[in-house]
Amino acid sequence: MLKILGRTSSLNVRKVLWTCDELGLAYEREDWGTGFASTRSPEFLALNPNGLVPVLIDEQGALYESNTICRYLAARFGHGHLLPVEPRHRAGVEQWMDWQATTLNPTWGYAFLALGRPTPGYDDPEKIAASAQAWNKAMAILDQRLDQTGAHAAGHDFTLADIVLGVSVHRWVRTPIDHADLPAVRAYYARLKDRPEFGRWALDEVP
Repeated sequence: MLKILGRTSSLNVRKVLWTCDELGLAYEREDWGTGFASTRSPEFLALNPNGLVPVLIDEQGALYESNTICRYLAARFGHGHLLPVEPRHRAGVEQWMDWQATTLNPTWGYAFLALGRPTPGYDDPEKIAASAQAWNKAMAILDQRLDQTGAHAAGHDFTLADIVLGVSVHRWVRTPIDHADLPAVRAYYARLKDRPEFGRWALDEVP
């Protein structure tokens, strides 16, 4: 049995849970993180020295970093579903997963903590505006890509790239910033909402 440590309010935990559901995997989940068991405890740090969720535990031990966990699950259980076996096609999926983690995610931090999840200390109007502008600029890159494919980030098929990007697109849509006009992103968001797993793990009402 797979065990997943992390609270469902975490975007990174939701990626992993969505992946499990797409693959039809059974798992147990324990609440760890803000408001629950401390990720700074010796017990948790022994599993992930970074003190962050999620952590996956299986018969081989602990694994952390959400995108890595998603890749592992798809490679082990998906048999080509969600993550292609052929190296070039797989790289095309992983390219957009890495882009989400290294290019898109860093843009939204200040704006989201100011407006989406109001947090003390995030109230500088200039920093909010700069973050929102950078966020929209990154999302415009995704919009261009989706306009090219007319479907999903890595091409026609739904893949892991769309799981990690899907939760991020939802965060962009729901955060009250001045949104850029990105019709391909909006159409993509509407397509993702047709997936039951998206409705369970990417939208606001989660268990």
